[in-house]
This record gives sequence, structure tokens and C-alpha cells, in this order.
Amino acid sequence: MTNVQHQPDQKRFVLACENQQAVLEYALDTSAGGAQSIDFYSTYVPPEFRGKGFAEKLVRQGLAWARDQGYEIRATCWYVQKFLRK
Repeated sequence: MTNVQHQPDQKRFVLACENQQAVLEYALDTSAGGAQSIDFYSTYVPPEFRGKGFAEKLVRQGLAWARDQGYEIRATCWYVQKFLRK
């Protein structure tokens, strides 16, 4: 498994899986009176790589980055929501 790459121009985190990609996508909202928030809305792992911890690695890195940035974190993605409840 390779390292997670943050692609801020595309608002996503990517983990290469052979010739495919596992992806965590997000949207930023800076319109809330100066407070910035982030919504993690989609996690995708190619079927043949599921169950190997790829999505968890993406989410943990994405959440750590968002916290470091001081974002208010939301998740409309059900998978990311599980990490926010812990």
C-alpha cells in the first residue's frame, strides 16, 4: 500500500491501488461568516481492494488534515460519519 496523496486542487485524498485509485472527496465552505467548514462527502475504493484498510487510511489522513487546518468538520458520507462518532 502506498501513501495517501492530498490533491487540494481537486479537493480529494487519493491512495493508488495498482493501476486504480481509492478516493476520499471533500467540499469546502467558507461562506459561514468567516468560519471555514469541510464536508467529506464521498469515499470510494475499487471492489477488489475493499476490506484492506484503504478507506480507513484515507479517512484518518483526511480528518487529521482538516483538524490541522482548523476546519469545522461535517460528513455526508456514511463511512466518514463512523469516524466522527468515536
